[in-house]
Formats: sequence, structure tokens, C-alpha cells
Amino acid sequence: MSDADHLPSPANDAAPDGLAALRAADLPAARAGEGVDWSPERDLPPSLWELFSSMDDASGEALALAFAEARRQDDETAKPWLWVQDAQSIRRGGRPFLHGLPVARRSGLVHVAAANPADALWAMEEGVRCGALSFVVGELAGDPKPLDFTATRRLVLAAERHGVPLYLLRRDGFANLSAARLRWRVAAAPSAPHRWNAVAPGEPRAGADLFRGRGLRPGHFTLEHGGWQHEPGHRLAVVPQPRDRPLEPERREAG
Repeated sequence: MSDADHLPSPANDAAPDGLAALRAADLPAARAGEGVDWSPERDLPPSLWELFSSMDDASGEALALAFAEARRQDDETAKPWLWVQDAQSIRRGGRPFLHGLPVARRSGLVHVAAANPADALWAMEEGVRCGALSFVVGELAGDPKPLDFTATRRLVLAAERHGVPLYLLRRDGFANLSAARLRWRVAAAPSAPHRWNAVAPGEPRAGADLFRGRGLRPGHFTLEHGGWQHEPGHRLAVVPQPRDRPLEPERREAG
């Protein structure tokens, strides 16, 4: 059984009245033991993923690009990709900095500055319907009214039907009801130790909390992108967490 088989098919696009007023916290939590664990190597089908992050750091943008790079195929290298921002996101967080993007993606960026959230959602949906794009990054500030359950359902259906993943950045947003397949809370994490200089920052890391995933167990991950020099630059890896554990019996006897 493939990973896609764990993900239920989208229901009817028509949501009952009042559903948009519900909050994710009002819904029953996923039962313990259900689903499978997420990992960067898990090949999930293209769909809508939401990433909630603060306006004060760029961890959400960095992880969205890392997700896209991790699933990159050789034939997608030359394809353009789309970044859509509403006016509020640009005013508070700025536009993408070209020289801060992955080298292979700098020449393929198509940027759309939308006047309002409704226009931004329209541009995102048109983007995922375009088979010439490898992926779409959308960015919305706060909790705009047009981003309701029906809007996210439309994006899910379009992304899955046309095979173009959409990473929707929710900057300072609240996790209302959504049809997104995976939902993350993202924040900057302490960087890795520098290999040659103990007082210098090492590879950047992000703390990612998967709080809702269709067919996946919730979990918290510290993620690092391209942290090993002998690995390809688009590798996304989970940083192992240090744990206390009992001493092995022979060492305990030796004192």
C-alpha cells in the first residue's frame, strides 16, 4: 500500500454553512496510534500544506522551500515556480530576496504581488492549475476572511488534480478549520554547532510541529536542510534529539 492510500479522498467540495466558523481546536483530536509517522523520505502526493509562523522570523519561508527542494525531481529543475504574496505580507515581511534563494531556483522565480487576499488566493489556484510550474508558495498575513474552508478545499482539489504542490504560509495566522492535507507550526531552532568555529553559528535549523496530517501521526521535528557536505544540497533531514537513557548493564557493573 502506498502512502497516498493512507490519505482519504477529498469529500464533496460543498461545505455546510457554518463550518467555516468552527475552529480546529473544536474538532476531536486524532486518536493516539492512528496513522503513520511523517519523515522527509515519505513520498506524499502533491497537495496543500499549511505552515504557520511568526512575522518575526523567516523559518516558515525557509521550510516551505526546503519541502519543495526535498521532493524535487530532475526533470523539474528547469521548471519555473510561483511565489504569491498579498499586500499585507509584503508590507510586514518584505519580498523574496533573490540571492537568498537556492541557486537552482533563482532564475525560475515568478513573483505575484496581489492587492488583497482574495486576489492572492485566485493567483495561487491558477498557479497550481498550471502544469508548467514545479510548485507554488503562497503567503497570507493574519486571518483574511476569504481564506475559509471552501477556499482551502478548492486549493486542495486543484493541487491534487494537477499534481502541483502548494505551500501556504500563514504569517501570524490562527489555525481555523482547513482542508489542508498537512498543517505545521514552524519556528526557528538553535543552529547546528559549527564544524570549525565553536562561537560561530552552524547550519540553520527549524522546529516543525505537525499538528494535523491526514493519515499521519502528529509529531515535533527539528529539521535541517543540506547540513551534510557530502550529501546533495536539497537533502532535508530530521535532527536526532539527545535523550537520557539508563546505562548499559556492563557499564553499570563496572561502576
